[in-house]
Amino acid sequence: MSKKNNKLTLWERYLTKEIGIEFKACLYFFAILFFYCVYQMFQGVFEASMLHMAEMILSCYIIGYVQVYCYKNFDEADSLGVSEWMGIIACTCFYTLLSYFLKWFDKNWWWTLGFMAYVILMYVCVYFIYKSKRHIDDKKLNEDLRLFQAGHGKVQDKDE
Repeated sequence: MSKKNNKLTLWERYLTKEIGIEFKACLYFFAILFFYCVYQMFQGVFEASMLHMAEMILSCYIIGYVQVYCYKNFDEADSLGVSEWMGIIACTCFYTLLSYFLKWFDKNWWWTLGFMAYVILMYVCVYFIYKSKRHIDDKKLNEDLRLFQAGHGKVQDKDE
């Protein structure tokens, strides 16, 4: 942050969004790759296609940008309203269409529909994870504020 004031600079706001997108891409890629590996194992295959993995990670980055810049980071919202559900449905449809046309599940409709349900569940779980994290962070900040006020302005280290 700037030393003159506590406002975030444009660069800091941009960097914060980029780090968030990077984190989401990794998180969602891992979840999608897990489903893909389960599919592969059910097919009796114990290898994963490098091409499919590249398509998955690229799609996670693209959808991450769409999520943050077009759908206002719906997985980090305070509540799941109509606009958040629209974002979940739009991004889920995009992932599902990609999975079908790129043959992640060999154009098997049952696995593709299962993947669609899995992606919706993934988004809802991530929403609750972010919500829990915010709640914990709020408690920590309030505790730090209480300790700061009790110390008359001196920061106290709780570990000492």
